[in-house]
Amino acid sequence: MGPFLMRKQFLMISDNLKQVNSRIDSIQSDQNVQLIAVSKTRSVSEIQEAFDSGQKHFGENYLQESLEKVRHFKGSGLVWHFIGPIQSNKTASIAENFDWVHSVDRVKIAKRMSDQRNPNLGKLNILVQVNVDKEETKSGVLIEQVDEIVSEIMSLPHICLRGFMCIPKPENSSDSFSVMKKLISKYPSLDTLSMGMSSDLEIAIENGANLVRVGTDIFGQRSYN
Repeated sequence: MGPFLMRKQFLMISDNLKQVNSRIDSIQSDQNVQLIAVSKTRSVSEIQEAFDSGQKHFGENYLQESLEKVRHFKGSGLVWHFIGPIQSNKTASIAENFDWVHSVDRVKIAKRMSDQRNPNLGKLNILVQVNVDKEETKSGVLIEQVDEIVSEIMSLPHICLRGFMCIPKPENSSDSFSVMKKLISKYPSLDTLSMGMSSDLEIAIENGANLVRVGTDIFGQRSYN
């Protein structure tokens, strides 16, 4: 990529970040909202451009791809969120390299990450993924299973349960976000809802989201070539 195209790409990412943050700021809410730039399939240079524009929180779905990025930016102050499906044989690498994990859906996974987290890194922040619409194709615990998994995870020594994450049906997001708002209100010690993406972040924030996950509206359409 030549210097002109690189400059053009930087301006695009910088301008897009301003627009997304403006959308977030336009919503009247009591909570502080943190934007997570979803950087799966994105290059180190694209992440660098977002970082140079003030973005510090990045979300990754694919472990092998993300480890190279985490190592590249080690010591830079980036905050890494793992937001993809978790396989048991990947928990050690996730526990060692990420600051947040949004997609915990089994106590077994939480226990493994607690055991594998280096205490010197501090506790790993985790969210329980809730399958709020009971979709067979999506991961997550059902609403009626939340009480049990919360009580078990809270006892683990090297992780800190912060709240919940969900990916609702697009056509049902408003109702689903409302359900999540009611759910977290039952747990006074929990403080985080990760929900809302490019198309519905305003509705999510109105329902208490304080982590929103945005990819395309920051980086543009992905190229899979």
